[in-house]
Amino acid sequence: MATPPPIFEPAGGQAIPASPQVPVSLKFHGSRSHVTYTFLGICVILYAGQYLSQLLTGYDIPFALGGKINELISAGQFWRLFTPMLLHGSIFHLGLNMYALLILGRNMEYHFGHTRFTALFIAAGFAGNTLSYLFSPTPSLGSSTAIFGLLGAEVVFVYLNRRFYGSRSRPILINAAIVAGINLVLGLSPGIDNWGHLGGLLGGMIFAFVAGPRWQVAGSFPELTIVDSRPRYTVWLGFVFVLAVFSTAIIIHRLITPQ
Repeated sequence: MATPPPIFEPAGGQAIPASPQVPVSLKFHGSRSHVTYTFLGICVILYAGQYLSQLLTGYDIPFALGGKINELISAGQFWRLFTPMLLHGSIFHLGLNMYALLILGRNMEYHFGHTRFTALFIAAGFAGNTLSYLFSPTPSLGSSTAIFGLLGAEVVFVYLNRRFYGSRSRPILINAAIVAGINLVLGLSPGIDNWGHLGGLLGGMIFAFVAGPRWQVAGSFPELTIVDSRPRYTVWLGFVFVLAVFSTAIIIHRLITPQ
């Protein structure tokens, strides 16, 4: 629901209200959660492969091939800045992340659409793994880098479109900030890659600022619809921008760090 802002007009030195405000129903066409379920399915299948490889060989072969291992990234295996977001260390780790992906992912994909949501998820995961590579020497894996990106993007998205949320925007933003803060504090515990979380959060926020939906009202009364005013190319602009920012951080790090 949306209502027009109050308008007051002076008359004889007095401020009087204009015509009464009338609630208007706005239509919005969202996207189904195909990409969210696809990422969830890939993570589950890959974890099954991790489990079977350890059971049969004693080694986690998918992690050996795609985990965030700094020495191998420094040797040129840059795909490891992407692939860790699809791998997990235990069934509990997988379950926790898939639950968060289900809750956040369906909502964000509904508003962002399939292509933009895919770009957001990958860009945030890359940003998280990049910051982890730069500041944490410990090997890591998990979708939490990308999931924190979804949380950061949600904050920016609601803020940019707060006039459509009205009084609900403030509690949504406060709740998201509290959730992010609590998880970052919990991430200070040993064994948790908090740099990955922080990087994902920043990557998601940057992407949403550049490429997130900016709503506006289209049509004429009473058939009004919420549409996205962002051009389609901003999706790729946001994706490339996030990758460029964090890739530049790697380049600077390699230049100033003695080999």
